[in-house]
Amino acid sequence: MSDTLELAKALIARRSLTPEDAGCQDILIERLGKLGFTIERMRFGNVDNLWARRGTSNPVVVFAGHTDVVPSGPPASWFSPPFEPTIRDGMLYGRGAADMKTSIAAFITAIEAFLADHPQHNGSIALLITSDEEGVAVDGTVRVVDALKARGETIDFCIVGEPTSNKSVGDMIKNGRRGSLNGTLTVNGIQGHIAYPHLVKNPIHMVAPAIAELAATTWDQGNKYFPPTSWQISNMNSGTGATNVVPGTAEILFNFRFSTASTAQQLQDKVHAILDKHGVEYDLKWELSGKPYLTAKGSLVVAISKAIEQAYGITPELSTSGGTSDGRFIADICPQVIEFGPLNATIHKLNECVGVADIEPLKRTYQLTLENLLVTK
Repeated sequence: MSDTLELAKALIARRSLTPEDAGCQDILIERLGKLGFTIERMRFGNVDNLWARRGTSNPVVVFAGHTDVVPSGPPASWFSPPFEPTIRDGMLYGRGAADMKTSIAAFITAIEAFLADHPQHNGSIALLITSDEEGVAVDGTVRVVDALKARGETIDFCIVGEPTSNKSVGDMIKNGRRGSLNGTLTVNGIQGHIAYPHLVKNPIHMVAPAIAELAATTWDQGNKYFPPTSWQISNMNSGTGATNVVPGTAEILFNFRFSTASTAQQLQDKVHAILDKHGVEYDLKWELSGKPYLTAKGSLVVAISKAIEQAYGITPELSTSGGTSDGRFIADICPQVIEFGPLNATIHKLNECVGVADIEPLKRTYQLTLENLLVTK
């Protein structure tokens, strides 16, 4: 059994349902302490976070990830218990195997191997680990970033170990993510008997033309890295349940997934303009759950792309697809953020797994990336 596989199994065995860390970070701290890392435990609310750094000079290369996992679903529906790491037909099964305990294990063993070969490397290496990524994500990475920002610390390069690979490990790097903007729209009408339409004001009828225009609007054209911004309704609720009562209000939840071609403020202004144009009486509350970020092709993308080619024999594709990640927070203090990790085919599913044969090349990728960034050649 390789060191990376052994460590991955030890982490998977910890039942770290978000926002619980369940001792995963203790395992990491024990190994990092032996390597000369300065350890900072940062607990905010009920969330355990870890900031560990070795070195004081630039450039600073950070590995970022999360120890928390989503619920397993019915344990009986798994091939083996979800928190008992099991190898079966060349696959390592367990909740968190792909998202993202194997990546964290590979971070550690990659750093160990790199330091053994290059004890006097340039710059600094750090890890930012949270137990609040799969949940509400308010006391995790964002709080650590705020703390680092407050004391003037910056990051030059960050690798987030999210499972980015699509059909084969190494085929995709995430070099950005779309932003996420949520709206809660309450349309105000007048409730009354359905047989007396002159005495009521139907909020559904009022907002329907505006919805049609919002759904048909082209918000932007996207750009080289991002598709056009999309707007979607996720929930719409109204009515008393009776067939003879016109409702007094209608509530609509919607979401923008937006690129760097638009700002959150521009999208909000357009929505208000459309609603006002149609004479809708409404209240609208906004929540920005993530800003978009983009890392153009530069030294970090080149460094990890070369490493992937050496480790997996694949030239990776750059992509900004998928949902949000903690990269959106780290981008506030780091100009170059990418995400790279195992296959994402089984994440959050029953029988989550990674290929055992893919684990050592993942470690090798992270190790070679460190060499490409921190060793003078």
